[in-house]
Amino acid sequence: MTKPMQWTNALSTRPSLEAAVTEVVDKITSSLTDSPDLGIVFISSAYASDYPRLVPLILEKLPLPILIGCGGGGIIGMKGSDQVLEIEGSPALSLSVATMPGVEITPFYLSADELPDLDAPPEAWSNLIGVLPDKNPQFILLCDPFTSKINDLLEGLDFAYPGAVKIGGLASTSTMGLPSALFYHHSNQVEAALYREGTIGIAFAGEIIVETIVAQGCRPIGEPYRINHSERNIIIELTDIDNETPPRPPLVILQDLVQSLSDQDRQLAQHSLFIGIARDEFKFQLHQGDFLIRNLIGVDPRQGAIAVGDRVRNGQRIQFHLRDAQTSATDLELLLQAYQREPGRDLPAAGALMFSCLGRGEGLYGELNFDSNLFRHYLQNICIGGFFCNGEIGPVGGRTFLHGYTSAFAIFRQP
Repeated sequence: MTKPMQWTNALSTRPSLEAAVTEVVDKITSSLTDSPDLGIVFISSAYASDYPRLVPLILEKLPLPILIGCGGGGIIGMKGSDQVLEIEGSPALSLSVATMPGVEITPFYLSADELPDLDAPPEAWSNLIGVLPDKNPQFILLCDPFTSKINDLLEGLDFAYPGAVKIGGLASTSTMGLPSALFYHHSNQVEAALYREGTIGIAFAGEIIVETIVAQGCRPIGEPYRINHSERNIIIELTDIDNETPPRPPLVILQDLVQSLSDQDRQLAQHSLFIGIARDEFKFQLHQGDFLIRNLIGVDPRQGAIAVGDRVRNGQRIQFHLRDAQTSATDLELLLQAYQREPGRDLPAAGALMFSCLGRGEGLYGELNFDSNLFRHYLQNICIGGFFCNGEIGPVGGRTFLHGYTSAFAIFRQP
C-alpha cells in the first residue's frame, strides 16, 4: 500500500533572511516524518538583494532533491497549523515541502529561445519537458512575466498534453524596477540556479491528482452579444444573439448599457469593466462563471470599436462584466461550494498552492487574508502556500490561460 502523501508549509516574517530560513526549516522538520521529495519556496521582494543566497541557505539546513520557487510582491503561508497569512509589502518567506510516494517529479527550466514553433508536433514539446504524454503529467509553472513567451508556452503544452492540469503564476515584485526571480535546484545539477528570465516548472506523474479552482471574480451585466466583425483582438461589430437587430459598434452598445446601470455600477464601470468570452460555444443559456474574463484595453471612438486583451473571432459570444469585492468574494465561495459537492470530497487533500493577483488581497477586500481564509473555511486542516502574481495561470473550460485579477488554487491529493 502506498504511504500517505505529506504536505507541510511554514511562513516567516523575520527581516533577516538567515533568521527567516531557520524559522521555516525548523517548523517543517519538526512536522515531517519522512524524507522530503520536493520544496516550493516563495519569497518577498523585500529580500531582493539576498535572492542569490536563498537556495544555498535552504539546502544547507534542509537537503531537498528538488526545489523551485520565485519572488513575489506578496507571500502566502501558514503562521501556525490553524492560521494562514497573506503578507503584502513586508518581508515574508513561505516554504512548502512535500513527501510524495509513488509520484514521479520532473523539474525543468525553459528559456523562451528553447520553445518549439507552434507548428511543431507534440513530440517537440514532450521532448523539451522530458515527460511522455501517456504518463498523464500535471504541471506547476512559475514564469518571468516579460521573457517567458507565456502564451506560446501554454498553447504548446495544451497541444502536447491536452488532458493535463497546468497552473501557476508569473513572478512579481512589490517595487517598480526590481527584476523578478526564479529559483531552481535539482540534485542532478552541480549548483542551484537563480534565473531572471524564462520558466521553471514541475511535471507530476503517478499517484497524484491535481485539482484546480480558478476564481475570476466578475459578474455579467447587460445581455450576451455575438461578435459579427473582428480583427485579431479588435471587436468592430456586435449583434444580439438572435440576430434580430442590425450589427452595431460595441462602443455604442456599451454606452447604452452604462446609462442603464445603477449609480454604483456606473462608477464601477469607469475602472472595473471587463469582457467575458463564452467558454462553451454550445451552451445555450450563459450565466456567471461561463466566461473567460479578459481586460478591455482600449476603444476607438471613430469606429466605435473596442480592443480586448486576447484574440477574438467572429461568431464568439461575449458579455460585459464588472468586478468588485463582493462579486469576487461570492464568485470564489460559489466555486468552493461546487468543489465540495463533487464526489470524493469527503477524503482530505494533502496540500494546496494559491496564486493570487496583486490586484486582490487587502487592496480589493479592505481586509487581510480574505481569499486564503475563505479557502480554508471549506478545505479545513490543509497547509497552503503561495504568492501574489503578475498574472495567474489556470484552466478554464478545458484550456489553459493567463489570467488577471484571479485567485487560482492547486489542490493536491492521492488517488
